[in-house]
Amino acid sequence: MASITKRGNKWQARVSYYTSDQKRHFKNKSGFATKKEAMKWATENESAINNGYSLINADTPFDEYFWNWFEQFKESNVSERTKATYKQAFNALHKHLRMPIGKINRKVYRYFLSTYGRNHAKSTVSKYNSLYHACVKEALYDGDIKRDFIENVDLVYDKTKSRKVDYLSVADMKKLYSYINQTRDHHFTAKYMILTALLTGARLGEIQALTWDDINFNFKTITINKAWYEPTKSFKDTKNESSNRIIRVNKGLLEILSELKSNQHEQVFINQYKTVPTSAAVNKTLRESLAACNIDKKGFHFHSLRHTHVAYLLSESVDIYAIAKRLGHSDVTTTTRVYSYLIDEYKTRTDNLIEQSLNRFSTQKSPTYEFNL
Repeated sequence: MASITKRGNKWQARVSYYTSDQKRHFKNKSGFATKKEAMKWATENESAINNGYSLINADTPFDEYFWNWFEQFKESNVSERTKATYKQAFNALHKHLRMPIGKINRKVYRYFLSTYGRNHAKSTVSKYNSLYHACVKEALYDGDIKRDFIENVDLVYDKTKSRKVDYLSVADMKKLYSYINQTRDHHFTAKYMILTALLTGARLGEIQALTWDDINFNFKTITINKAWYEPTKSFKDTKNESSNRIIRVNKGLLEILSELKSNQHEQVFINQYKTVPTSAAVNKTLRESLAACNIDKKGFHFHSLRHTHVAYLLSESVDIYAIAKRLGHSDVTTTTRVYSYLIDEYKTRTDNLIEQSLNRFSTQKSPTYEFNL
């Protein structure tokens, strides 16, 4: 039963609930201008309890708060791979920061980041921090905490553990493309998948799930609106909403893919065994192809083709915003975070071009002007 009380000129609402260990807890919120607003908040929270949602508040340890928030609002919309990332982020909190979320301030959180970050790569620390921040911003919006203790906090990480994305040079990319072109066989579709990744930057699951309805040969586009789930051999949603996109492709790729229509199946990459090549099978074909091209890339795998696509587009001076949209990233921040190393390389080349251009401008003969000094 909710409790509504007046405190001065404002109203306060309080609801109670029980956790799985049968302990009673309370969730409060004050500052409502009217009793009606307080009752509305209490009714919404009681409804959540009755529908099986667990309430979380300022007294909940941050790790539990984070995981409850994930289960209630995120889990149903993310892939198994993303769920594993949330779980790893939870484990980091569970080990290093079990303080109630309402008692955490910037100093406490910064100490946690420095403790955890000194032994982890920048990409890991940055990813976890962004997940925690999303949770904290909603906790602030819901009134469970009073301050955003993560905003503008500096990241601490081990620079020696920061991995550079692995990609092929333009010369090696052309060599691989040429080899697969010469050895492809429509009965075995793995090589066609490799070509598609090289020329689109799409993820493996997105490529596995492609159907002929997704390919528009007239407008030269590929629509990505689903992914493939290997364990059940079925379609699933893409990684997130921004992953749903339309990619412009070149005529050469479409002509190559059209060869697979002779396999007479709704899915583009069904092979002669009536199955879609698995991750293991495609990576085996990729390793064999690299070896045939005398390309020594021991850690190179199918996802590295996505990195190679980005590297090539950057080398061709394609705008980073266009690349982000092509990859299915929600904003440029994700692209610049993942590909910061590649962008830095590209920036060095473009800085040299800028310097040369300015040198030409400043040294060229110019007309004589009269000035009023």
